[in-house]
Amino acid sequence: MITNKQLSKKLVEFEKIIQKKYVRKSKRESKKKRRNWKTYEEEYMTHVKTAMQELEPLLKEASSIKRFSKRGKKFQLSIKQKITILLIKHLMRKNNRPMAGMLCLFSLLSGVNIGYKTIERLYSDDEVEMALHNLHILLLNKKNVKKIDSTGDATGYGLTIRKHYATEMQKLKEKGKKNDGRKKKKHFVFSFMLMDLKTKMYVCYGTSFKSEKEAFDRAMRMLEKIDVKVESVRLDKYYSCRVYVDRFSNSNVYVIPKSNATIRGSQNWKRLVQKFIDDTMNFLKEYYQRENSESGIARDKKMFGWKVGQKREDRVDKAIFATTIWHNLLLL
Repeated sequence: MITNKQLSKKLVEFEKIIQKKYVRKSKRESKKKRRNWKTYEEEYMTHVKTAMQELEPLLKEASSIKRFSKRGKKFQLSIKQKITILLIKHLMRKNNRPMAGMLCLFSLLSGVNIGYKTIERLYSDDEVEMALHNLHILLLNKKNVKKIDSTGDATGYGLTIRKHYATEMQKLKEKGKKNDGRKKKKHFVFSFMLMDLKTKMYVCYGTSFKSEKEAFDRAMRMLEKIDVKVESVRLDKYYSCRVYVDRFSNSNVYVIPKSNATIRGSQNWKRLVQKFIDDTMNFLKEYYQRENSESGIARDKKMFGWKVGQKREDRVDKAIFATTIWHNLLLL
C-alpha cells in the first residue's frame, strides 16, 4: 500500500540524487557506444535506395481510390501524380513557384506542366489526403506495426523565417511564459508524434495552431482509427497528469510524476506511482527511451527544415503529414 508521504519522499530523492546518478551512468554508457559515421552513412544510403525502390508500387496501391464524377473542370493530374508531386516537393524543400518551374523544365520527360497554384491546392485536396492516409497504413503494415512499445513527443514548426520555435520557446521560459499566447498561434504550429520504439516509425500524428494538448488529442483520434495497439508509452513531464495516463488505460505508462503529485486517481495511475517508488532505476531506463522521439524529430527538422511553407491550417497539417510519410519511408 503506497502513501502520499512515500511518493513525496521519492520525488525529493529523485530530484536531488537519483536523476543525477542516472544521467552520469547514461553518459558513461553512451561513450562506449560511439557512432561509426562511415557505417551510419552507408546505412543511410541503403535506406534511401530502399525507399525509392518501394515508393512506386506503394504509391500505386495508395492511389487506388474510386473517383465519383463531379461537375466543372476536371483535374488534369491523376491521384498518383498529385501525391508524387507533393512528396517530391516536400523532400526537395521547394516552394510552390520553384517546384512549378522544375515541372515545366522536365515536362518533356514527365508530361506534367502545371502552375504553382495547382501545387498549392494539393495540400487541401481530399484525394491527396486519402492517398497519404493509405500510404501511411501501407508503410505500417509493411513493417508489421501492430502491437507497439511507444514514445511520444511534441515540437513546433515555424510559419515564418523570422521566428525560430526552439529560440522563442526558450525566451518564453526565461520570461515565465508571460507573453501573449496569440503570438504562438501566429508564428508556430504544434505537432505531436507517437513513435514505435522497435521500428522507429511514426504511428500517428496531430497538429494544432492552438496548443500542444490539442495536437496530442488529434494524434489520439488518429490512433483510434488505425489497427495498432499500444502496449506501453513514454511521455514527458507535460503529460504527467492522471488525465493523460488514463488515456492509455490498457497500457504501461512511463511519465515522471510532478512535484505536487498525489496517489489519488485511477488504478493505472496508482500502478505507475507504485513502479516509480519501488523500482525507480528500471522505471527511468524505460522512461528515457523518450530520447528516440527527440532524435527522430531532430532528424526530421534537419532533413525537411523547421519551417512549414503553408499558412492555412489544413495545408500545414498535410505538410507535416508528408514529413511523417518520408520519415517512415526512409526506415523501410
